[in-house]
Amino acid sequence: MPIFKKIPPAETARKIAPEDFLSRENQRLSGLVDVAEILGQQSDFHEILRVVANKAASLLSAEMALIMMINPLTRETVKTVIRAGQEVSDPGLHFLHTQITGWVTKNQQALLSPDLQQDKRFGARFFADIPVHAVVCVPFVSEGILIGTLLLMSQEKSKVFREDDLACLKKLAAIAAPFLRNVQKLQEYFATPMPEAGLLSKYASMGLIGKSATFIQLLAAIEAAARCDVRVLLEGQSGTGKELIARAMHRFSSRTDQPFMAVDCGAIPANLVESELFGHVKGAFTGADRERKGLLEQASGGTLFMDEIENLPLDLQAKFMRVLQEGEVRPVGSNVTRKVNVRIISASSLSLRELVDRGKFRSDLFYRLYVYPIYVPALADRREDIPLLANHFLAKFAAEQKKRVTSFHARLLDFMRQRSWPGNIRELENFVERLVTLVPPEKQVVNHDILPADLQQEFRRSKTSGSGPSVNPSLNQRMQDFEKQIIQQTLVDHDWNQSKAARVLKISEQKLRYRMTKLGIVRPASG
Repeated sequence: MPIFKKIPPAETARKIAPEDFLSRENQRLSGLVDVAEILGQQSDFHEILRVVANKAASLLSAEMALIMMINPLTRETVKTVIRAGQEVSDPGLHFLHTQITGWVTKNQQALLSPDLQQDKRFGARFFADIPVHAVVCVPFVSEGILIGTLLLMSQEKSKVFREDDLACLKKLAAIAAPFLRNVQKLQEYFATPMPEAGLLSKYASMGLIGKSATFIQLLAAIEAAARCDVRVLLEGQSGTGKELIARAMHRFSSRTDQPFMAVDCGAIPANLVESELFGHVKGAFTGADRERKGLLEQASGGTLFMDEIENLPLDLQAKFMRVLQEGEVRPVGSNVTRKVNVRIISASSLSLRELVDRGKFRSDLFYRLYVYPIYVPALADRREDIPLLANHFLAKFAAEQKKRVTSFHARLLDFMRQRSWPGNIRELENFVERLVTLVPPEKQVVNHDILPADLQQEFRRSKTSGSGPSVNPSLNQRMQDFEKQIIQQTLVDHDWNQSKAARVLKISEQKLRYRMTKLGIVRPASG
């Protein structure tokens, strides 16, 4: 099994034509400007790390970006390993990360290695068991102090980092370092992030339900994006709730009093997409008996959510670029442009990067949309949230259908937690609605005996028990559960005093708070 998701490289070691080189440099320059704009509106340390890592990987078409931050006072480190929204826990990669960062820190300079396995700066076969081919690593320096490093890696032998990649990464590090340093200083005095309980309550009101560490990380990214008036790209499987996320971003943004419009680019016939987005004048085509504003103009001042944007026809992608560049639209059949001021939140269930590599999506449009990327996890990545979501839908449909049912039997909940949900939250919602429809009006508990025939056999095959799911967890999951148990018990033993707990665990308070966030540890409400 691969350690991390492979992403086909956008470019290989082949010679690049001058015009392609200039186009790529312009895209990178635009990306760097976007980074500066976004970071200027952030105050959350971990969200800044996520944005910088994602942007670096995108600009250099790298498979993985790793950041190590060093506190100059405590020498404690904060590591983030980002690609497609996932953290990587492979010890081999962490060993490589530590060694490369150590070299950069010791030598106080960047490192570029087109072929790490043959790099004489390290011992022979030093990284022989680690499937990484090329690396590039630069330091974060602020006020003359090295505060961290940014490392990009590639497994593919066809992907070789070059001097222009190194130059781009140095610029990104120079832009990001002051923001990272300032936020570090601010957080010594202020607890700027919203408490988890407040975050969960705030977004539950918008229908975003959960409590897992993965879900809390998603909410933190949404909260940060809501404060920035920049384009957002949501990537994740179908049915994960991307439109709900877009609505929440709009609701808690400065545009909240302006229109929110949504369009599914895959649901509109190709010959009508242009008119739907840009509008048309009377007589523009057969049936156009009156002038009509397009969605971009209707949403002006507010937000337009464009779902499944990968389905936007290539010829319209070029016209859509004008909207993003110039802030104006030209209705079908008109020679006059109209100014619009609209925030675009786009979403895709496919990797736009892979579509660019296959020539199915314009690279210039991709970089215009990929300003603030957020990966939306699949339901399989947040199974802890399934009971919460299921009970939320149960209450909703029971009220709609005027049923008395209030809960699920434990075995049925176990079954739902173990079950594969290829349709994600949308499939779970439809599943619960189906059960509520089948349950007798007087029943209060949904039992497995009402499962439809097509699901009864699947239920019998599942190994469920009243004590919880029996799916064998991975080693990493078991280690995380064990760590969570130790930290939680230590906090309880010391009346949730984080300072005392950190001393007992022999870690810094900063690291303790970080691990609590990652593992979803929240002090229970009193009473």
